[in-house]
Amino acid sequence: QVQLVESGGGLVQPGGSLRLSCAASGSIFSINTMGWYRQAPGKERELVATITSGGSTNYADSVKGRFTTSRDNAKNTVYLQMDSLKPEDTAVYYCYAYLRSSWSRPTRDYWGQGTQVTVSS
Repeated sequence: QVQLVESGGGLVQPGGSLRLSCAASGSIFSINTMGWYRQAPGKERELVATITSGGSTNYADSVKGRFTTSRDNAKNTVYLQMDSLKPEDTAVYYCYAYLRSSWSRPTRDYWGQGTQVTVSS
């Protein structure tokens, strides 16, 4: 059983910062890509940022220069540092991992339960 547990969401004023964390636990053989998606009310879930096991990153255009993702492979943890937050960043943020739970199982997607980020004055 694999679990992804996010932490760090909350309410912040425009221009402020938040740091999200997500730890993967349970039966894990290897983790390929980890990252973050978000879903605002009435909108589809969208990619925010991803990072491979080798450290290559990919960001949505809307967050480039403001958000930074990183990971600690030894801790199976991914982070999202969010700076210069805007009201349009308000959404539920979901942790994502593309991983293999055992040598005999295929690599597949896993998701966290989501954490609310609200940017408002």
